[in-house]
Amino acid sequence: MPAAGVGRRFGTDRPKQYAPLGGRTVIEWALAPFLADSRCAGAVVALAPDDPYWAAIAPANVSVAAGGQERSQSVRNGLAALAGRAEPADWVLVHDAARPCLPHQDLDRLLTILENHPMGGLLATPAADTLKRADGSGDVQQTVDRASLWRALTPQMFRYGRLCEALDCAHAAGRIPTDESQAIEWLGDRPRIVEGAAANLKITSAADLAIAAALLDRQPEGERS
Repeated sequence: MPAAGVGRRFGTDRPKQYAPLGGRTVIEWALAPFLADSRCAGAVVALAPDDPYWAAIAPANVSVAAGGQERSQSVRNGLAALAGRAEPADWVLVHDAARPCLPHQDLDRLLTILENHPMGGLLATPAADTLKRADGSGDVQQTVDRASLWRALTPQMFRYGRLCEALDCAHAAGRIPTDESQAIEWLGDRPRIVEGAAANLKITSAADLAIAAALLDRQPEGERS
């Protein structure tokens, strides 16, 4: 889990992953589904070097890695922390620390559908809005057909060895992927999309916390990790 962002645009005195939410922090909610799932053998969180918040909430069974300048570098550092523990064919999942509302059924569906897949895939939700392509001045150039477009979510699930290779190749070429799937795609692979819920939102502003709180309140008590 990459969690080294400082959240300068978030508008509070701390990074968004540490914002209070329903009696916990955002990152605690983000980690909870994985820590509660017996199929997940361990977890690594990549943190900023001077992170002053993690120690107060750190679960005993979560390892720590150094965060990088870019998200993909944090992910690669987290993968490096698994060296000697993970085999090349083992599955690894990468989840955003700012996604606190992952439904249990979505995680279960991802793990089940991709269990025997040769390479892996990601949760995504179909694009629902009308999409416009604009120029630098903000003038509409084209309405984009949304029929085959998906909005990428996390977690994203790939074989350990292949994901390490994909990120290493990208970084060696000076390329910074915006998610793990893009790095895998650059190797010529085609990740599998598994449809997930739009409720799996990413906290990007303080206003999103209110939406997340409402979504978590609607979860059945038995589904809260």
